[in-house]
Amino acid sequence: MAKKKNAFYAQSGGVTAVINASACGVIETARKHSDVIGKVYAGRNGIIGALTEELIDTSKETDAAIAALRSTPSGAFGSCRFKLKSLEANKREYERLIEVFKAHNIGYFFYNGGGDSADTCYKVSQLSEAMGYPIQAIHVPKTVDNDLPITDCCPGFGSVAKYIAVSTLEASYDVRSMAKTSTKIFVVEVMGRHAGWIAAAGGLVAEQGIPVVILFPEVEFDQKKFLAAVDAKVKEHGFCTIVVSEGCHYPDGKFLAEQGTRDAFGHAQLGGAAPVVANMIKDALGHKFHWAVADYLQRAARHIASKTDVKQAYELGKKAVELAVKGHNSVMPTIVRLSDTPYKYKLGYAELKDVANVEKFMPRDFISKDGFGITKKCRDYLTGLIQGEDYPKYENGLPVYVTMKNATVAKKLPEFKL
Repeated sequence: MAKKKNAFYAQSGGVTAVINASACGVIETARKHSDVIGKVYAGRNGIIGALTEELIDTSKETDAAIAALRSTPSGAFGSCRFKLKSLEANKREYERLIEVFKAHNIGYFFYNGGGDSADTCYKVSQLSEAMGYPIQAIHVPKTVDNDLPITDCCPGFGSVAKYIAVSTLEASYDVRSMAKTSTKIFVVEVMGRHAGWIAAAGGLVAEQGIPVVILFPEVEFDQKKFLAAVDAKVKEHGFCTIVVSEGCHYPDGKFLAEQGTRDAFGHAQLGGAAPVVANMIKDALGHKFHWAVADYLQRAARHIASKTDVKQAYELGKKAVELAVKGHNSVMPTIVRLSDTPYKYKLGYAELKDVANVEKFMPRDFISKDGFGITKKCRDYLTGLIQGEDYPKYENGLPVYVTMKNATVAKKLPEFKL
């Protein structure tokens, strides 16, 4: 672009321990390209901030505050679950985006999220052609589910995988110590609607002699086979740990954890697979149990984030800006694996048309033949992603995290109702 344009950055969907590291990468790199990029505005609560013209002026934040984003969990500017419909179905929202972008001289759009935000970013990238306004839309990958295609892994996943592996290991040690006269079963429920990447991370503890049974979304739940596997583990080891994905489902497609409600994207609202599984074991085998749902803890745990994950999150934010400056549009920076041991990678990029609405599942050769564990190939894949620790600064025993000023610019347009 010949004329200097401002940038708009937004966070989307469920936040992670490292999404702010990507924000840090975007903002710091944009500041280094002040010859072509003016201000970086962040959307308050994601894309909704663009529609309602609530634009946070990140230039009001000091360099130190922006740098501190790298070690702060969650979404510093607020996120949302809001999916734009097609241009034909809801032209009003797209016209509003154009109005806001024009009013604030925005020519770069960086959308930091998972599959649904990749779809939204792709739609926005088509605006210049469909509505005559030049906008370069770059998707910055993020999702704990690790289900975006083409990229080797997704920022956010490595840290949640590390958290689940560590938590599964520690809880299993606890159960083992009590198993003779008390609890013999521990069930932990993890995120993963359709892809079992997070659940797979719990399988890493098997290398330390922990008897673990994993329930993947990719493997239809067979109650008889499952109970037999648990029974065998308890007889051999005296206890068993079960890692169940929230997306575990029966052969008819019904989720073990389905509550009958749906989220803003129309997905079935899940939560409750752990007690279902635990009680199933109690009724059939009579073992005392404890269960836990990792829920927000797994994606918020910045204190034990993977150093590799933090580094990649920052690098992909940086790469997104570099791609935009070079004139790219409708692309997503990616991680390209070069080797497993030692873990090596380089950065690349993919066309958004090849990313939007495509979900990456666990390869069948990552799952053991019995369907309840992981293979060496999967361990090799996962191990590189959880390497290293990147502890935040601590004061008085607690991590020190930054809170943005989040000062918004003056509105120039009439109010817009969602």
